[in-house]
Amino acid sequence: MLSQVKLIAEPWDLGPGGYQVGHFTPGWAEWNDRFRDTMRAYWKGDAGKLPDLAARLTATGDLFNKRGRKPWASVNFITAHDGFTLNDLVSYNEKHNEANGEGNRDGRADNLSWNHGVEGPTDDPNIRALRLRQMRNFLATLLLAQGTPMLLAGDEFARTQRGNNNAYAQDSEISWLDWQGIGTDGAALIEFTRALIRIRKTQPMLRRGRFLTGAYNEELGVRDVTWLGPSGIPMTIEQWNDANGRCLGMLLDGRAQPTGIRQRGSDRTLLLVLNAHYDMVKFKLPEVVGGSGWSCLADTNQPLQTAPRDFAFGAEYEVTGRSLLLFEMSGAGGSPVSG
Repeated sequence: MLSQVKLIAEPWDLGPGGYQVGHFTPGWAEWNDRFRDTMRAYWKGDAGKLPDLAARLTATGDLFNKRGRKPWASVNFITAHDGFTLNDLVSYNEKHNEANGEGNRDGRADNLSWNHGVEGPTDDPNIRALRLRQMRNFLATLLLAQGTPMLLAGDEFARTQRGNNNAYAQDSEISWLDWQGIGTDGAALIEFTRALIRIRKTQPMLRRGRFLTGAYNEELGVRDVTWLGPSGIPMTIEQWNDANGRCLGMLLDGRAQPTGIRQRGSDRTLLLVLNAHYDMVKFKLPEVVGGSGWSCLADTNQPLQTAPRDFAFGAEYEVTGRSLLLFEMSGAGGSPVSG
């Protein structure tokens, strides 16, 4: 029984040396707050986040890829039992813990949150639409990144704690999960979350057993991950260092197997595109050996698409501001697998 136990650490404590993310031994998984903070800052639009973004999307190998550890050791999360819910993360700039009876002094003050123009609930249709898209961005980033995703219960239907980020003392509507009052937006978010989970389950490249490094594999003749700029070609040093850069592509080549011993091409080649700019960015879809085009499996700006949409190599896709896309290569390896 003990051999099948999953060991998961919340790897921080008070005092000197209490923060131990990435320092546990093989066999342990750890909550990765670096993932949380980077993704919150990136989607908020903070400058200079592309290098950190790439590291977190690849299971934070800079901390976890040592001593034989595996990508699953990084437990990725956006929200947890402490702090804002996903809904509140995109709805409040400040904590609102008055109901806790401590004069709003309790709870974390720096939440890397953004209310998108109005503090708390609003009837403004543009703000509501942007908040929903940002929630989809967070969910997609969480479920499509390498590592182990951890989803806070209720985030899949946009549960709110009314801005309370320290609800430990609440046995009330603030902390309850109301399955009867989900509403239309909540139901749609549930369906989008289900679609992301289906994609993750059907795409082995999203849950590799080895860390992605970007190194060229002489035997396979391919890189396991290639980082692309909007022009569809590999990122330059200047692009990585551009503090104003907020859009990149993550190309996962299906020929680069998790073990390096299986038949080449048995996994699907995927392209993840993220754009945290406030405006649209034209992204050129790259040409990849063994394929003929790309099929869009997920688009956080068009969450209700019922079937993949096909695009040719070299096509310029207009990536909506603050949105995420996942493409699967189509071609010689067979028809794309729909999520």
